[in-house]
Amino acid sequence: MGAKQSSDVSKNKDPKGILLAKKRQKFSQWDDILVGKDPRSLLKRGMRHISFSLVTKGMTDIPDFLWGLSEIQKLNLSHNQLMVVPAEVGKLTRIVVLNLCGNRIKSLPKEIGLLRSMKVLFVNMNCLTEMPPELSLCKSLEVLSLSHNYISHLPSTYSELSGLRKLNLSNNCFAHIPIFVFSLKGLDFLHVGSNRLENIAESIQSLVSLQIFIAENNNIHSFPRSLCLVTTLELLNLNNNDIQTLPDELYLLSRLDRIAWNPMDKGLHISHNPLSKPLPDLVEGGLDLLFSYLKDKKHS
Repeated sequence: MGAKQSSDVSKNKDPKGILLAKKRQKFSQWDDILVGKDPRSLLKRGMRHISFSLVTKGMTDIPDFLWGLSEIQKLNLSHNQLMVVPAEVGKLTRIVVLNLCGNRIKSLPKEIGLLRSMKVLFVNMNCLTEMPPELSLCKSLEVLSLSHNYISHLPSTYSELSGLRKLNLSNNCFAHIPIFVFSLKGLDFLHVGSNRLENIAESIQSLVSLQIFIAENNNIHSFPRSLCLVTTLELLNLNNNDIQTLPDELYLLSRLDRIAWNPMDKGLHISHNPLSKPLPDLVEGGLDLLFSYLKDKKHS
């Protein structure tokens, strides 16, 4: 009889109860891991950094115990299903590298500005439409990746991020390169590919340290002469745009050593543009032939 009652009860379980049980089971891993343990035992202590990683765990929330681990320097929460980063993130003041890529985050809290030691921030592949102005307080920031979001503008205060060296804004909704970018004199990598750009501002010439500039897959109509003054460029990618002519001063970019076809190669990437004749044939002939033609044209 008892067995029959048990069977009947199991058949008549409330579906909501089953759902709650499943949810509890999903987070029971923390109970199992932490029973009788100090959460600090989960930290990995490398030669340079103390790190903590919860990658591809299917998490929708960040576990609360994390905010008590103030010694964390590298935190990787990538490829989960996080939608919110709570204000408590500001407690992790020793963070050097924060990886939040591949989640569903819609916004970052203003407390992100408390991470004054942070050098690297990855928030690519999320659902961001804007970024907090307070990030400009993170003066140590060197690498910022915001690719694959829905951002169309950024705070002008980001001009205060004077130590920024690498900035990835690709696959967003920018109609122009944010003005603050042109004040980042130490920037050596800038990716603005797959946006809605129609031009490159003349101010691009102020990026005196830029070595890699990628602006592929936009609707850029012209190759600005000012870009030829960025003589530090080693990789320039303008593939898949609407460029018809090339400036005579292109030969000034002497660190471009070839016409590049492989996306990873250094050099000039200029394929899939409606170049006017005889430019397509010159491009096929190589960079030396192209430079020679443009130099002769300028001085003729």
